[in-house]
Amino acid sequence: MQYVKLGATGLDVSRICLGCMSYGDPARGNHEWTLDEDTARPFFRAAIEAGVTFFDTANVYSDGSSEEITGRALAEFAQRDEIVLATKVHGRMRPGPNGGGLSRKVILAEIDASLRRLGTDYVDLYQIHRFDPGTPLEETLEALHDVVKAGKARYLGASSMYAWQFAKALFLADAHGWTRFVSMQNHYNLIYREEEREMLGLCADQGIGVIPWSPLARGRLTRPWDETTARSESDQFGRTLYADGDRRIVEEVAHIAAARAIPPAQVALAWLLAQPGVTAPIIGATRLTHLDDALASLEVTLTADEIAQLEAPYTPHRTAGFQ
Repeated sequence: MQYVKLGATGLDVSRICLGCMSYGDPARGNHEWTLDEDTARPFFRAAIEAGVTFFDTANVYSDGSSEEITGRALAEFAQRDEIVLATKVHGRMRPGPNGGGLSRKVILAEIDASLRRLGTDYVDLYQIHRFDPGTPLEETLEALHDVVKAGKARYLGASSMYAWQFAKALFLADAHGWTRFVSMQNHYNLIYREEEREMLGLCADQGIGVIPWSPLARGRLTRPWDETTARSESDQFGRTLYADGDRRIVEEVAHIAAARAIPPAQVALAWLLAQPGVTAPIIGATRLTHLDDALASLEVTLTADEIAQLEAPYTPHRTAGFQ
């Protein structure tokens, strides 16, 4: 395993982050394809044995059951101080007023709820899952600062939003002396590269770690374009992210993978790991081979010609993944 600093911080994280949205009670929340606790445990054990120290979940994943499963598995297989545990806040956790968003009331309630489910006194990285236009940004930032000062989170991170929104958040935090965001969890992969226009440059300039979600484009980069899975057939959100024009990129990944005699996932992840500023892709694994491919990708170095071949078919996309 390789380890790097998260942005400009002193925090060391593994170059592969295990995304825990894949693990949760299938009867809770919106992800009926998730793995239940017994099925999920081997993934945590295998990741830890391979040197993975970075784990990412969210309060909204499987109605909180992802946090519950993640917390119990990590307590069983790892020492708390040896791992970097990340979770997120924003998604709706209950009906009615104040059931979601980034108000002070929601943030202070949800951090406590997440800690209870995770079975820990603190999270290493507390992230806003999306931008909340219905709450003054100053209110959100001050509440997050208070979470850090209360010892409930070590660092703060953000997720998909416009670069101007993130720049404003960084400016306001500096202006008021509040705890700054240190990471950006954004939508970035070979099929969706719109983050290269502004967000990645902003992160590089400001010393922000980049931990992309959906690094394999919901599995699109790992299989023939027309092949489906149980997840893809029920993933309404995923259907909004990609279009038929992206097929050519998937075909180029397959060609290079065949020439190298390695799985396509390793090629797609090797490309992402080679991009400037990328700290650790967040890998979703529902088969142990998914984790194996992620680990193996660390040893794959693409040539300049291969990178050019992969990037050539790209066409601009509308902004996606912010909702």
